[in-house]
This record gives sequence, C-alpha cells and structure tokens, in this order.
Amino acid sequence: MKACVTMKNQSKSINRRDFFKIVGISTASTATLYGCGQKADAASDKHIAGAVPTDKMVYRNFAGDNVSLLGYGCMRWPTLPAPEGDGNVIDQQAVNELIDYALAHGVNYYDTSPVYVQGWSEKATGNALSRHPRDSYYLATKLSNFSNYSRENSLAMYNQSFKDLQTDYIDYYLLHAIGGGGMEQFNKRYVDNGMLDFLIKEREAGRIRKLGWSFHGDVEVFDEVLAMHDDIHWDFVQIQLNYMDWKHAGERNVNADYLYGELEKKGVPAVIMEPLLGGRLSNVPEHIVGRLKQQRPAESVASWAFRFAGTPPGVLTVLSGMTYLEHLQDNIRTYSPLDPVSDAEMDFLEGTADLMAQYPTIPCNDCKYCMPCPYGIDIPAILIHYNKCVNEGNVPQSRTDDNYKEARRAFLVGYDRSVPKLRQASFCIGCNQCSEHCPQRIHIPSQLHRIDDFVENLKQETLV
Repeated sequence: MKACVTMKNQSKSINRRDFFKIVGISTASTATLYGCGQKADAASDKHIAGAVPTDKMVYRNFAGDNVSLLGYGCMRWPTLPAPEGDGNVIDQQAVNELIDYALAHGVNYYDTSPVYVQGWSEKATGNALSRHPRDSYYLATKLSNFSNYSRENSLAMYNQSFKDLQTDYIDYYLLHAIGGGGMEQFNKRYVDNGMLDFLIKEREAGRIRKLGWSFHGDVEVFDEVLAMHDDIHWDFVQIQLNYMDWKHAGERNVNADYLYGELEKKGVPAVIMEPLLGGRLSNVPEHIVGRLKQQRPAESVASWAFRFAGTPPGVLTVLSGMTYLEHLQDNIRTYSPLDPVSDAEMDFLEGTADLMAQYPTIPCNDCKYCMPCPYGIDIPAILIHYNKCVNEGNVPQSRTDDNYKEARRAFLVGYDRSVPKLRQASFCIGCNQCSEHCPQRIHIPSQLHRIDDFVENLKQETLV
C-alpha cells in the first residue's frame, strides 16, 4: 500500500504545489537538506546514485495497519549552529523537508520520544507531520520517565506528548528502554505508580492504538515482561537487531536471534532499532568494505544491514535516524522493494560479523542518552572518533608500525577537530552519571580515562 500524501487545504497545511516541488527535487542531489550547514559524516562508500522510487516501498500489515518497512527514527534530527531564543536546537525547516520527502516516497512510521534531541524532537516532529493528513502516517512515542517515576510526572509527560505532537491519538506507544535496572526499576516506573494500568485503559479508550515497549538490558527482564503478554496483550516490542547483534551482542546485551525468536513464538511483531549500530555498520574497516562490495558492488555498505534487519517476516518496521537526505534516499532504495537476505548471504554476514568482532571498537551507538555531561564532556564524539580511527587503522600501537607517525598525527589532529578542547576526555572526573543511562551498558568513565591516557601518551611522544 502506498502511503497517502494528499494535502488538505488548511491554513497550517503546506500548499500542494509547494509540496511536490520539495519532493520532486533531483534524487542525485544531496546538498539541499543539510540543516546545520555541515556535510554528512564520511561513510565507507559514497552515495549510490540512481532513481528513488515513490511507489515500491514494502509494507507490513499489522492489525489493519499497513506500515512501511522503513521507519523514521526521530532521534537524530538536523540541529542548528546555536539554539534559538526558546532553547530549540532543531532545524525545523530541514525536518519539514526530510519528512515531506519521506512521506512522498512511502515512509509512514515516525518514532520519537520526549527526551530525544534535548527534549525537542516531539515538537519538531509534530510541527512537520501536522502539515499532512493525520491518516497518512503512524506516530510512535514513549513514556521516557527515566529519572522521576512519580505518577504526576509520568502523566505530565504523557499528556505533553499529545500537545507537542499535535494529535489526539498515538498509534504506537512504548514503555521506554526497560531492562537496565531489573524488574525492580520496571515496577517503579510503570507498575507501582499505576501507569501501566492507566496506559491499558488509554488503549481501550482509543487514545493509544497499540501498546508496547522497547528493550535494553537484562534477559530476565525481557522474559518476565514478555510473559505478561497473556494478560496484557503487548501489541509490539522494539528490539535492537542487526547482523552483529544477531549472535555477537556480547556480555552487555542479549543476542538478537533470541529476542526475535521469543517474540515470534508469542506472535508479537518486532520494531527494529539500531540496524546500523549507531552507524558502526556503515563505517566499517576497509577490508570489510571490500568484502561487502565484492558481493554487491553497486549497493551501499549500509544496505546490507538494512536488508538483514528487514528480512525476518515478524519485523514490522526498521527504524533509521536519517539526518541527511542521502541516507534517506539510500534506505528508501533498499526497501523499494526489499531484496531479502538469502540463506547463503546470511552465512556470509555471520562470517562478516565474526571478522568485525575481532576489532576493539567501543559499542557506542551515538544515542546520546549519556548526555548532557555535568562537566561538559562530549562523550559520544570522543567514543565515535576512537571507533573511526580503529576502523581506519589510525590507532597507533607501536613505534615499529610502518604507519605509526601518520596514524599518530591522524588520531591527534582528528581528535582536536572532532571534540573541542574543553569537552575532551581529560575533564572526566569519573562521576559515572553517564553509565546509568547507557543502553549498551558501557562503563563510560573507564573508556574516557583510557582514551585520555592514550592521547596524553601520544602527545608526549610528539614532543620527544
């Protein structure tokens, strides 16, 4: 089913002619939607040119909803160079243009939260989507009551979502990021304060159409909350799934093949987050790029991850935080239509994951849940720079390495360019406030201290 993008002749709706001017921009151009004046991060391969279909998106049917296989994650909207007078940090015009383009090309599922983009994502998403007919898209948001579990605060957050999203119903509502604090925290956030009972009644009243939860954390919590399905009837569950986490989630997370398998047993649709692991599966080591390109030379590295995530039949939609038009276009191509991963390709990707597991990257997905740091440290930028240098072979290990001088210079220069001096790892005092919010359960201070020691050693050697 093709997403409806018919315009209403209302004062707040964009003009139909203007709308099609926006969505009719050249698909070869990638320079028009950079909201903050900076180019997209260099990926392992350049934008793959070609037509972007408007009528071939794959849809998954669920309880009367025809949901696009590509969903828009609204956690990484383009930002402004400086906040506006009211504190807003999001480039609204860029968001409008991205959503207009996505809707015109069949993307109809939009996932946000009260805490995304420093608390401004819901408002920006609501501003953009409210210019379109309400029945042309599905809205997903969350009860993100991480620090204040009181019923009063939770109800205020819930009601504010309706105001910011400019809607009188929410299609897909989630209990946000359960699992990290065990069942004790789950009960405090949703049971003891009566919020779970309240949300079930809101579903009965139609203000919530589908009720589910997103998972980061302990498998025991996943199993126990999923077991509530017999009484509550969870409509969907959001999990982290990609070809690395399928069997290589490690000690910090639960393998995605288990999570998906348990949902499949219950007949609960899966919404997929982190198909690219926060970009790590598009910015891969060069020999992995070569391995993937040898199989499909005309397609992007990222497309492998999206094809993998979209192949299981129980997947409802795959979320992607697409800040730039070129990423949106590439993902639309991948799902218009989807070429499912074959059994042979599944084995190939498992071998690829085995190779990637040998690289000592830090499992940061750039979700920014750790921010803001009370000491002003740009935690994601530091970890992402380190991972980038690992993938590019610019983490010097020994003076005997052939490329030691070049790698040392690349690491230090790139560090100063990526992270302002006053926001670097040297300012970490180890308060550990950040680790409590990390869905990947990284012990962030120890990683920052390790990177800072590494940087200081490189600087000292530069002086010798």
